[in-house]
Amino acid sequence: MGDFDWQSCDWERAIGNSRRVYDVALETPLTLAPRLSSRLHNDLLLKREDLQPVFSFKLRGAYNKIAALTAEERAHGVICASAGNHAQGVALAARRHGIDAVIVMPETTPQLKVEAVESLGGTVVLSGDSYSDASIHAEQLRRDSGRTYIHPYDDPAVIAGQGTIAEEMLRQAPRDLDAVFVPIGGGGLIAGIAAYLKQVTPATRIIGVEPVDSSAMHDSLAAGERVILNQVGIFADGVAVKQVGKITFAMVQALVDEVVLVETDAICAAIKDIYEDARVIVEPAGALAVAAAKQVVAREGWRGKTLACINSGANMNFDRLRHVAERAEIGERREALFAVTIPEQPGAFLQFCRHLGRRNVTEFNYRLSTREEAHVFVGVSIAGDHEAAVAEQALIAAGYSVVNLMDNELAKLHLRHLVGGRAALVAGEQLYRFEFPERPGALGDFLSQMAGRWNISLFHYRNHGAAYGRVLVGLEAEGSERSALETFFRQTGYQFVHESDNPARGLFL
Repeated sequence: MGDFDWQSCDWERAIGNSRRVYDVALETPLTLAPRLSSRLHNDLLLKREDLQPVFSFKLRGAYNKIAALTAEERAHGVICASAGNHAQGVALAARRHGIDAVIVMPETTPQLKVEAVESLGGTVVLSGDSYSDASIHAEQLRRDSGRTYIHPYDDPAVIAGQGTIAEEMLRQAPRDLDAVFVPIGGGGLIAGIAAYLKQVTPATRIIGVEPVDSSAMHDSLAAGERVILNQVGIFADGVAVKQVGKITFAMVQALVDEVVLVETDAICAAIKDIYEDARVIVEPAGALAVAAAKQVVAREGWRGKTLACINSGANMNFDRLRHVAERAEIGERREALFAVTIPEQPGAFLQFCRHLGRRNVTEFNYRLSTREEAHVFVGVSIAGDHEAAVAEQALIAAGYSVVNLMDNELAKLHLRHLVGGRAALVAGEQLYRFEFPERPGALGDFLSQMAGRWNISLFHYRNHGAAYGRVLVGLEAEGSERSALETFFRQTGYQFVHESDNPARGLFL
């Protein structure tokens, strides 16, 4: 399949011949987002793939591929690896054609998604902690069983199925599209859309979007070849791939105008934006396009243009909404976070609040530091970066020591929940942030591997409704022991960040 010559393909015809996807897929609307359009001074249109029967565009490509299978291939059944959306698309398409489907999913997959696949007739096999682990096991099962592997993105039929979105948009758009923003995981969606639009409306800019911590396509384009990421972010799990497809990379390299990266906070803000306009809660990957549109409009100063954003899916775990709501205000630059040192004396709090002016305080955490000073973790409502800077300078002018925490992941993920001061008995503490697989026994396995070699001095965990949870761990490890400690961490395979030198840590822990 990797030898497929995509350039010789008439994509307009291939996508036009993929109308069988409508046996199960909807022609989703392309709707104006009035609030966003007014704020951005451009007409921003949302392509509502969140309205599909499986709440994601993935159904299109999976069905197009499965519908084209031969009688012999159907008899042997199909198999795929997926953490969610592709799995549901394959299961539904296979059931529609009476084909037996095996879906290999990571053991960390939320039960809700497992049950969704099973309800569509798929047989679920759980293997490993990640999509990569599941893919390896799926390939072994494919060789043993003779089933046809339904690739989530690197297949011409899958790409053509996803490309039907572009054909719909051109019929639905009130005028020519100046730009289309498309989320990128493995690249199947943007390859299909770009192939059609560049053939039919070549003036339309195609802009791909990835999270900053899952930038496989962006980094591959920069390198001029496909790269493999050492690790990928866990928040926008719908686009979390370590390596993009061979076919899709070649197509994106030739057809896509730009790939931009967006931060987690910007994704959360976009989820809120979409909710306020359409009253739908999209998954993080589904909000990438809107986050990027806001970013590019601000960068380019666009006015009066017609922009389309692909709302790629809405398979959002309810538990994750807590994290989204918490980070959306920062992403919109409507909340500023500061660490402020104030005198430890009567009336200091009142005086500090007066220096904040009439701004609304969104969060206030305090811990006695010494008898001379105290450290405050404070959040205040703002109307943008400029107002945050004004508030910060006002506090500095009043004589306070201020640390801006708006872009400090340690502070936003953990310290705001942990303000508690230092422990006098702790010696040589090293602080690390981890991503743990959300599966039974994961923490116990980690502690067993440590086998009592280092004493745990601090532990903070938060569940974000994802396949991985975020953990902050303090360990007593003097100087030279840090090297041995990090060697151990690398052997466990867990992703980690050393945070001992983080300035916010020095204030509150």
